[in-house]
Amino acid sequence: MTWLITGGAGYIGAHVARSMSAAGEPVVVLDDLSSGVTERLPEGIPLVRGSLLDRELLDRTFAGHGVTGVVHLAAKKRVGESVERPLMYYRENLHGLTVLLDAVVDAGVRRFLFSSSAAVYGVPDVELITERTPAVPINPYGETKLAGEWLVRATGRAHSIATGCLRYFNVAGADRPELADTGVFNIIPMFFDRISRGEAPRIFGADYPTPDGTCIRDYVHVSDLAEAHLAAARRLADRDASGELGDLTANIGRGEGVSVRELADLVAEITGDRTPPVIGARRPGDAARAVASVSLAAEELGWTARRGVREMVESAWAGWRSHHPAVRTG
Repeated sequence: MTWLITGGAGYIGAHVARSMSAAGEPVVVLDDLSSGVTERLPEGIPLVRGSLLDRELLDRTFAGHGVTGVVHLAAKKRVGESVERPLMYYRENLHGLTVLLDAVVDAGVRRFLFSSSAAVYGVPDVELITERTPAVPINPYGETKLAGEWLVRATGRAHSIATGCLRYFNVAGADRPELADTGVFNIIPMFFDRISRGEAPRIFGADYPTPDGTCIRDYVHVSDLAEAHLAAARRLADRDASGELGDLTANIGRGEGVSVRELADLVAEITGDRTPPVIGARRPGDAARAVASVSLAAEELGWTARRGVREMVESAWAGWRSHHPAVRTG
């Protein structure tokens, strides 16, 4: 069988494509390269360049590569941008998914794994977020992910497709420097960016009801996340083969919280730049604590994150320096 990985030239997608291919799973990547990079993919993984909105391209890809399963990662994912441009987010994330699922049904594909997000939960006031925690997203990005889950499950039920939805928490790190996250939209690269420009790292809010006053988050290494996709894809294949369909929805994190201040201290230690962080105002919608319950992923997928936060920061820093060779370091 061949897995189609949409968005497979992106930061997360390239890790997933490499992990699945290395494990012996044939894969083909579809990416419009709006944020993907062809060099992230090794030789031997075919790349189809194009949009999910191009139904003819999807049909040719399914037929030409003998696709029997889909791992769908392609999406717009900047929360702030989703607030400013909700129409684009619903078009790209939800309408694009509709076009893709139409093609999946017509091609007789029976395995579909959806890249979701902890953003579906909104701002829950709980110690650990389980898959049964109410999903109340607070921005268009989270809304498109939750509606995407609904659409995936409904299509699976109607057309006997084994489906899965993986709700990522905060993804960081890199398997190798050339695969690192080059965007400046998540907290670790945001710290690196300011350090590289000779500025103090910025913390958004230090008056939360947490031990050190800063937000607490669950971070997962992107290589662990890639291994979770491999485990989930194989679980869907087993379900399909046995006739045990239905949806599998699981949180993907470490189940451990790290405060933003603790993270800033670790970044300072690893980069050698000990400029004290500056404290800014809270950002709207930031929960004081967002940590995953990960027991279901362990039970259903046999998967547990193996890499710690230090490894995430060290590998992310190596990647940042490889893409910014003139970076100032302490």
